[in-house]
Amino acid sequence: MNKYNINKGIGRTVEFKGLKAQYLFIFAGGLLGILILIMILYMVGVNSYICLFIGTGGASLIVWKTFLLNRKYGQHGLMKVGAVKNHPRYIICRKSIHRYVKYSKKTTL
Repeated sequence: MNKYNINKGIGRTVEFKGLKAQYLFIFAGGLLGILILIMILYMVGVNSYICLFIGTGGASLIVWKTFLLNRKYGQHGLMKVGAVKNHPRYIICRKSIHRYVKYSKKTTL
């Protein structure tokens, strides 16, 4: 008889080596972008040592920065930081106080 493992992680966020949520996509997209850049540079005819240097430098920068953001902001913190930029610093109210205190009469037929 076959034994099947039950997935008990339903509803949890995706995690890989400590990276959670959107950081995993930033990590994978960054490494894929570096790979494509190196392939284009190599096909254009750039020296292979320069391609190797750019590839290792870029990949290590992506890995370091992604883990730094994950540690600093947490799972949903990066979205919260982006949302704060859309909030107003203060609310300006130019109505007179009389308009707020004004009693409105309701007419009934």
